[in-house]
Amino acid sequence: MTGQSLVKVQHSMSAAQAQHGSTQYLTFTLGAEMFAIGILHIKEIIEYGTLTAVPMMPGFVRGVINLRGAVVPVIDLSSRFGGAASEITRRTCIVIVELQGAVGETRVLGAIVDMVSAVLEIDGADIEPAPSFGTRVRHDFIAGMAKVDGRFVILLDVEQVLSLHEMAALAGAQETMAVAALAAA
Repeated sequence: MTGQSLVKVQHSMSAAQAQHGSTQYLTFTLGAEMFAIGILHIKEIIEYGTLTAVPMMPGFVRGVINLRGAVVPVIDLSSRFGGAASEITRRTCIVIVELQGAVGETRVLGAIVDMVSAVLEIDGADIEPAPSFGTRVRHDFIAGMAKVDGRFVILLDVEQVLSLHEMAALAGAQETMAVAALAAA
């Protein structure tokens, strides 16, 4: 992929932020819903480009991109949450996320979002626990809910949403079903 980097994220926290317990979040939309990921997990935001499909992957793994020589898997968050695959528009972006793996290794993944909105500073006191019902997103994917400008923002637990262990298990289950279907034919 030769997608241009739209935004490189600088990670810094002011003394005022640290003192008041506020955290910065990157907000984005999927359909009509607003979501957010803690800014410390965001590496950069790139425009959507050509993906290379990978066989035998769950439907929410759209493929991989070449990001400056590194192979980066790209997840369709809408599909990951059980919805339809994201419709690609001119505002569609890939948010590049860094996660800490076992033994201090860093994992880099891309997440397709409909549109990036803004970086917001949300005070910890303004975050409510995840509801046990009423969202189309699995409860364990939600770190909390914040009310911003009269609208709820779903704060994602990015470690759960982009869990490699769960994605590998789903890919293995899909492969097992495909082999069983072939054997039955």
